[in-house]
Amino acid sequence: MALSDNKLNPNNLRIVLVLQGGGALGAYQAGVYQALHEHDLVPDWIVGTSIGAINAALIAGNPQANRLQQVKAFWDRVSHPDGLDMSYVTDEQRRSNIWLNTVDVVMRGVPGFFTPRLFSGFPIGMKVPPEDASFYDTTPLCETLKELVDFDYLNGPHGMRLTVNAVDVRSGELAHFDSLDGQLCADHVRASGSLPPAFAPVRIGEQLFWDGGLYSNTPLESVLAELPKGDTLCFMVDLWSAEGAAPETMDEVQTRQKDITYASRSRRHIDDYAASHALKHKLRELYGRLPEGARTDEDRRELEAMGVDSILHIVRLPYAGHDWHMAAKDVNFSKGSIEWRWDQGYRDALRALKHAGWLSHVAEDTAVVVHELPAD
Repeated sequence: MALSDNKLNPNNLRIVLVLQGGGALGAYQAGVYQALHEHDLVPDWIVGTSIGAINAALIAGNPQANRLQQVKAFWDRVSHPDGLDMSYVTDEQRRSNIWLNTVDVVMRGVPGFFTPRLFSGFPIGMKVPPEDASFYDTTPLCETLKELVDFDYLNGPHGMRLTVNAVDVRSGELAHFDSLDGQLCADHVRASGSLPPAFAPVRIGEQLFWDGGLYSNTPLESVLAELPKGDTLCFMVDLWSAEGAAPETMDEVQTRQKDITYASRSRRHIDDYAASHALKHKLRELYGRLPEGARTDEDRRELEAMGVDSILHIVRLPYAGHDWHMAAKDVNFSKGSIEWRWDQGYRDALRALKHAGWLSHVAEDTAVVVHELPAD
């Protein structure tokens, strides 16, 4: 492996960025990306779901010089102006402002993202076409993506790989839309973020697709199922907390329910991957003990294809904002909140890069190492 001039990636590890769904919380992901961008840690592959798919498309669908600019353009467009300067008010005033801001988003939608279906019979139980079965219309998002994402570049030979996940409405199976196929478009990204009943399914060909978060909100398993040969550095951004205090109010109950529903199940996938790696390693060890006459070329090829000598470094970056335990925190597009989340993601990523745990020595038979965010 050729050495690199980048001190944070001297061995030219393949870089993967994994982005989960979380609506307005996705501004945190944008801040994380800014830190990676500034340190020239360019992802080779981005896997995203829902808002993670949107951020991923904005990054992968533009040349490196334009990526951060286009990500900022999107978040500026969907940010909802605040009625007062959030940095000069009390916490209680800030919370009241955000509550009013969120109510306005629910009533009027988000420019460039979604608008309410004002004359739809869907909310009162009437039958409507599947593509209209929702409270909001995401056609504006389609137009925004076409404006900010160069899909010809994305699907071309020079773009980074992008995978977005969605759920087939009829089969309930997870679908992986990949730029390697050369066919990704705005509708694939929009489908990945079509969470019902707020958003309707998106028709692609003959099939209808909903938000990939209904199946798995953190698409790490997509990476584990298709890891390339050689060591990999994976930045995984979590927007929901699996752990939390016992709720005592209605709002806290709803918030905790949403956190648990959409929190990452990555630990289970990581443990399964490590166990599989250990079995493959033991299989190769046992094969090595066989007499030479009992070994075949086909066995050797199959063992080499397992690729068990690689190490996966996972840098986990968790969003730590409590958002006053507001169940609608993922609909809080307040400009002040968006800016705070972006800044928090940027600062957290800088801490992770300063620590750079993946540069430490790791035993060769190690399958995966999870690097948690160091204490502030």
